[in-house]
Amino acid sequence: MARQVTYLYKGQRKVIAFSFDRFRDPYEAAAAEEGIDLTQFLAMEKQLMQTAKDKSAIKNYRLQTFSKFGFAEIAFVRENPPTEE
Repeated sequence: MARQVTYLYKGQRKVIAFSFDRFRDPYEAAAAEEGIDLTQFLAMEKQLMQTAKDKSAIKNYRLQTFSKFGFAEIAFVRENPPTEE
Protein backbone atom coordinates (compact mmCIF):
# COMPACT_ATOMS: atom_id res chain seq x y z
CA MET A 1 0.00 0.00 0.00
CA ALA A 2 1.39 3.37 -1.03
CA ARG A 3 1.68 6.05 1.64
CA GLN A 4 0.75 9.67 1.19
CA VAL A 5 1.42 12.79 3.22
CA THR A 6 -0.93 15.74 3.45
CA TYR A 7 0.04 19.22 4.61
CA LEU A 8 -0.80 22.89 4.39
CA TYR A 9 1.91 25.09 2.89
CA LYS A 10 1.24 28.81 3.04
CA GLY A 11 -2.49 28.15 3.21
CA GLN A 12 -2.64 25.66 0.32
CA ARG A 13 -3.45 21.97 1.00
CA LYS A 14 -1.19 19.48 -0.77
CA VAL A 15 -0.95 15.68 -0.91
CA ILE A 16 2.29 13.96 -1.94
CA ALA A 17 3.61 10.41 -2.22
CA PHE A 18 5.83 9.23 0.64
CA SER A 19 8.45 6.49 0.88
CA PHE A 20 10.58 5.53 3.88
CA ASP A 21 13.32 4.69 1.36
CA ARG A 22 13.73 8.40 0.60
CA PHE A 23 12.67 10.20 3.80
CA ARG A 24 12.80 9.66 7.58
CA ASP A 25 9.46 11.30 8.26
CA PRO A 26 6.65 13.30 6.62
CA TYR A 27 8.28 16.61 7.59
CA GLU A 28 11.34 15.91 5.44
CA ALA A 29 9.14 14.79 2.53
CA ALA A 30 7.07 17.99 2.67
CA ALA A 31 10.20 20.18 2.83
CA ALA A 32 11.76 18.35 -0.11
CA GLU A 33 8.58 18.79 -2.15
CA GLU A 34 8.68 22.56 -1.53
CA GLY A 35 12.44 22.81 -2.18
CA ILE A 36 13.43 23.82 1.36
CA ASP A 37 17.00 23.05 2.45
CA LEU A 38 16.97 21.38 5.87
CA THR A 39 20.75 21.21 6.41
CA GLN A 40 20.85 23.74 9.27
CA PHE A 41 17.61 22.45 10.76
CA LEU A 42 18.87 18.85 10.86
CA ALA A 43 22.18 19.93 12.44
CA MET A 44 20.35 21.80 15.21
CA GLU A 45 17.91 18.93 15.71
CA LYS A 46 20.85 16.55 16.12
CA GLN A 47 22.35 18.82 18.80
CA LEU A 48 19.00 18.93 20.58
CA MET A 49 18.78 15.13 20.55
CA GLN A 50 22.16 14.94 22.26
CA THR A 51 21.41 17.52 24.94
CA ALA A 52 17.64 17.50 25.54
CA LYS A 53 16.36 15.66 28.58
CA ASP A 54 13.04 14.77 27.00
CA LYS A 55 11.63 14.33 23.51
CA SER A 56 9.14 17.17 23.87
CA ALA A 57 11.91 19.75 23.32
CA ILE A 58 12.76 18.15 19.98
CA LYS A 59 9.10 17.94 18.97
CA ASN A 60 8.49 21.58 19.91
CA TYR A 61 11.56 22.71 17.95
CA ARG A 62 10.40 20.78 14.88
CA LEU A 63 6.84 22.15 15.05
CA GLN A 64 7.98 25.76 15.56
CA THR A 65 10.59 25.62 12.80
CA PHE A 66 8.23 24.11 10.25
CA SER A 67 5.59 26.65 11.23
CA LYS A 68 8.11 29.41 10.42
CA PHE A 69 8.74 27.75 7.05
CA GLY A 70 4.99 28.08 6.34
CA PHE A 71 3.86 24.49 7.03
CA ALA A 72 0.89 23.31 9.06
CA GLU A 73 -0.98 20.05 9.65
CA ILE A 74 1.70 17.70 8.31
CA ALA A 75 0.42 14.12 8.63
CA PHE A 76 0.11 10.78 6.92
CA VAL A 77 -3.09 10.24 4.95
CA ARG A 78 -5.15 7.54 6.57
CA GLU A 79 -6.89 5.26 4.17
CA ASN A 80 -10.09 3.70 5.39
CA PRO A 81 -10.15 -0.02 4.74
CA PRO A 82 -13.14 -1.20 2.71
CA THR A 83 -16.00 -2.33 4.88
CA GLU A 84 -17.85 -5.53 4.22
CA GLU A 85 -21.60 -5.34 4.27
